[in-house]
Amino acid sequence: MYTIIKKTKCRAKQSVPDIFILNVSIVDLLFLLGMPFLIHQLLGNGSWHFGATMCTVITAVDSNSQIVSTYILTAMTLDRYLATVHPIRFNYVRTPCVAALVIVIVWGLSFITIIPVWMYAGLMQLPDGLVACALLLPNPITDTYWFTLYQFFLAFAMPLFIICLVFFKMLQHMSSSVAPLPPRSLRMRTRKVTRMAVAICLAFFICWAPYYILQLVHLGVQKPTLAFSYAYNIAISMGYANSCINPFLYIILSETFKRQFIRAVRPVNRKFRVNPSTTDGGSVSMRMVPEGDQQKPAPQEMIPSNVAPQ
Repeated sequence: MYTIIKKTKCRAKQSVPDIFILNVSIVDLLFLLGMPFLIHQLLGNGSWHFGATMCTVITAVDSNSQIVSTYILTAMTLDRYLATVHPIRFNYVRTPCVAALVIVIVWGLSFITIIPVWMYAGLMQLPDGLVACALLLPNPITDTYWFTLYQFFLAFAMPLFIICLVFFKMLQHMSSSVAPLPPRSLRMRTRKVTRMAVAICLAFFICWAPYYILQLVHLGVQKPTLAFSYAYNIAISMGYANSCINPFLYIILSETFKRQFIRAVRPVNRKFRVNPSTTDGGSVSMRMVPEGDQQKPAPQEMIPSNVAPQ
């Protein structure tokens, strides 16, 4: 939440990485907002108490958050590639306007990708008269198989392949480059932002890999064992934990973010100071000023207003 507020308040100063990080933060927030509903269903033995509309909305937001996260991280990785390998040649492309356009395209592609979720998310009757929120595919046996593969490749495998390929190209370039180096300050900043991008991508794929792998394994399991069910719930929890990890990565890896965050949460020390009043009666007024803003009064301030030089 702090990241979103901070980035939106400083729109004029936003860089390309800022725009990507802002949208990752928005996705994390949307993802976490749906957690209470899904946890309630899990603790209630699969029963859903929030109606058909909320079932569709929460399921769609959950699926969209997973997919748009991978797409934004892929775009962020491509941006790091341009900043590292082609810092001058493609500098005209790496602008906030282009980054914002890329974000709009990414969100649009994500909404298109989850069309099956919008179509088939609904309420399913349970044996005890309750209802559950689920994906009601027309032909559960074959459609579940294809939908799992569809989700695996679009939301995990393809982005992972692109990100690994791009980072490999970056490392290859950095190890064999003989081109003139940009200024040291620019190299340091590029290295720090690239390190943050790598950490965010690694955290995402480490947290989500168990979930997608178990999804594939589940296709060949007719009757899941208790151990498989526990492993599956742990994998889902790791996926949600990723949204909680990202803010800590920002604080650990970004000195600027760390400074701004500490400044925001640290109380400002204030003191009372006597300020001469401009009234003829010679009374004084009390006002609070930040400790860092205290200055010695100018000579004119020490002279009563009725005898001050004209």
